[in-house]
Amino acid sequence: MADRVAPLDLIDVDALHSEEELQVRDVVRRLVADKVRPYVADWYERGEVPVRELAKDLGKTGLLGMHLTGYGCAGASAVAYGLACLELEAADSGLRSLVSVQGSLAMYAIWRYGSEEQKQQWLPAMAAGDAIGCFGLTEPDHGSDPASMTTRARRDGDDWILTGVKMWITNAPVADVAVVWARTDDGINGFVVPMDTPGVTANTIKHKLSLRASMTGELVLDGVRLPADALLPAARGLKAPLSCLTEARYGIVWGALGAARDCLHTAIDYATSRVQFGRPIAGFQLTQAKLADAALELQKGYLLALHLGRRAELGLLRPEQVSVGKLNNVREALAIARQCRTILGANGISAEYPVMRHAANLETVLTYEGTSEIHQLVVGQQLTGLAAFAS
Repeated sequence: MADRVAPLDLIDVDALHSEEELQVRDVVRRLVADKVRPYVADWYERGEVPVRELAKDLGKTGLLGMHLTGYGCAGASAVAYGLACLELEAADSGLRSLVSVQGSLAMYAIWRYGSEEQKQQWLPAMAAGDAIGCFGLTEPDHGSDPASMTTRARRDGDDWILTGVKMWITNAPVADVAVVWARTDDGINGFVVPMDTPGVTANTIKHKLSLRASMTGELVLDGVRLPADALLPAARGLKAPLSCLTEARYGIVWGALGAARDCLHTAIDYATSRVQFGRPIAGFQLTQAKLADAALELQKGYLLALHLGRRAELGLLRPEQVSVGKLNNVREALAIARQCRTILGANGISAEYPVMRHAANLETVLTYEGTSEIHQLVVGQQLTGLAAFAS
């Protein structure tokens, strides 16, 4: 048998990175191997995950808000952050979701739009993993159309009163603070809401068939009274939460590749050891065709993610370019997972292997932070100059 080459080694992608970037990747890979891989299948099956314990480990490694600067954040490059997301999601999409929501949604919103007092109060603790954040934008009846949100914030003297319901909120059941977006007389505004504030309730969403190693909740705001300084002072209009989504989507561009890579590695290992008709199934042409096609899409997605990362480091990355990355890489990662499942045959649906878990998780990743259809419309608008989001 000839020597085997890892899928991403086919075109030597490591040569495109600095030593520092590769060191970040290796640190995260070791953390995942030690703290997550031995346990994640069980977490997934039970629908429970030790979020606070994981957050402490992630914080010690500098992964929470790692692309932000100051306030205890690592100030890592966009590409280093992307590589971290890839390694995290190679273990499970739920792990990458924890880091994305903490750093790219909750922390980023406070870091970019918050007052100095809000930043000092929350960001160091969140970077260390001592405080967990969530991001309340999606509502039960308003997902792809957040401009139609019904959560309201009204003035009562100097205070704000928040009323509404947010849905599918990652980390909500274990969060210490929520960044909540609500409609005011002035438009859409953001608020920093401590989760122990009277009137705030987080209900765990159960019976999920995807992203089970992640805590997801319904966030109920029943006349929640907040002081005037709970308002994010620099956040004005829907562009503010959408900019946070762009940050999170960038991490997904990389993260989805981690799930795909893990599926492909598993399929190759299985195919080279599984013997049928007197030979390893990896020696059959149909199996090699599946593996080759998956490897090609993985590499193309990696080069796209790296290109977007380099543009981000130059301050040139545009939201529609992130849509291109999320649309392509999640779609292709899901196709790779499904194809790898066929190589494993009946074993492909067993929790003994990670492939079906990744495939199920990627069904969620395909939908959240903008569905594939929404990203198609973003790209379509760029190509035609015509918006097709509403009649």
